Amino acid sequence: MDIQFVGAAQTVTGSMHVVRTEHATVLLDCGLFQGRRRESFEYNRRLRVPAREVSAVVLSHAHIDHSGALPMLAKNGFDGLVYATPATRDLAALMLRDAAAIQQADARYLNKQSVREGREDELVEPIYGEEDVLDAISRFVSVPYHRSIPIADGVRLTFFDAGHVLGSAITVLDLEERGKKRRLVFTGDLGRAGRPILRDPEVPEGADVLITESTYGDRLHDGVDKMEDDLARVVTRTVARGGKVFIPSFALERAQEVIFALKKLRKAGQIPRVPVYVDSPLTVRITDVFKLHPECYDAEARALLRGTDTPFDFEDLEYVEDKERSKQLGGEGSAIIISASGMCEAGRILHHLKNGVEDPRNTVLIVGYQAQHTLGRRLVERRARVRIFGVERERRADVVVLNGFSAHADQRDLVAYADACRARGPAGTIALVHGEPQPQRVLADKMRERGHGSIVIPAPNDKLEIA
Repeated sequence: MDIQFVGAAQTVTGSMHVVRTEHATVLLDCGLFQGRRRESFEYNRRLRVPAREVSAVVLSHAHIDHSGALPMLAKNGFDGLVYATPATRDLAALMLRDAAAIQQADARYLNKQSVREGREDELVEPIYGEEDVLDAISRFVSVPYHRSIPIADGVRLTFFDAGHVLGSAITVLDLEERGKKRRLVFTGDLGRAGRPILRDPEVPEGADVLITESTYGDRLHDGVDKMEDDLARVVTRTVARGGKVFIPSFALERAQEVIFALKKLRKAGQIPRVPVYVDSPLTVRITDVFKLHPECYDAEARALLRGTDTPFDFEDLEYVEDKERSKQLGGEGSAIIISASGMCEAGRILHHLKNGVEDPRNTVLIVGYQAQHTLGRRLVERRARVRIFGVERERRADVVVLNGFSAHADQRDLVAYADACRARGPAGTIALVHGEPQPQRVLADKMRERGHGSIVIPAPNDKLEIA
């Protein structure tokens, strides 16, 4: 038995890990790499696993850096099944269709650039299309939390709640080969205890190998209460000077958390009454999926549903799908505009930033992780000039980062989770994935201080024997 770390190895995106036994090849996640447009496109054009050899795919959650290469897998001959929670199945159907549209838009953009620069021999096709998405979606099998099922010869799967996004799962694989039994636990993206809407992450019993994310392995997040107070201050300050608050937000989870926080602040009278727009068709559709899966909610969110209230609606909140309505938002007064994509690499947020980033009255509020080489990262770095739609623009708008909204565990959470796994049963090797090298090294040192001896930080395509 072994594990090969194909993606999200010493980087954050492109999650993909191959578990091989004598009789089966199981893929943990099948995500796209995200970063510079051309670099990402070129990297993602080549599938890095032999699709026809894969027995089954286990999907931790629906974010595109974990699910976005599934249509590529289907396109290249995968004929097995994809196992996910019911909510992840529903969300992935939306996310993958949106990803296909982005692939087509990226191909058009790159081809236009190549023609303009006289490189007609470098024209590209989209990585995959709608038919590949439909093929991938048709292979989904939904598995509720805590139900153990066989997915391949000598491989049983059980999902536990990861508390990261709606439907996110910690994957437990019980492996058997030649009478030898081993348990592998893969956190996927691990959430944080005490966050709104979702339940806290669960801890399964024992792990011969624990594969854990490490995105924020070198830092600590602010608490949820401080996060909401900071949000109120940003909104109040921006509205007082007549500006808009632009919130680039991942369509899945982050947008819904921001909406829920704004609802509570509005109800408590902590923010001024200004229009709030959710300007993202995908976010609108995903929020509808949230309403279908209250089984994933924590006690506070379920209590709202038992009354006549809902976590995702309040007065002055407008969900915008129509493109013409979206264009009108730039001409109105103070407002809060939540729009995708979360890293500012695609979607309507680019139009809002184009129109608003040069106005010093405005605020760009960053509420999620920004990968290297993205516009979002350049905003976080507070660059004086940023390129939007190929044009350099003065960045005069204020930029505020609220890490308290992060759906990823911080250093304290990650160390505590490793401790909790060890307390529940045998503890073996810990593999740190889904993180950049510096945070991973810091986290590894912290874990060793807690007595965790066998820790590896795999490079791309490294293999780990499951002893």
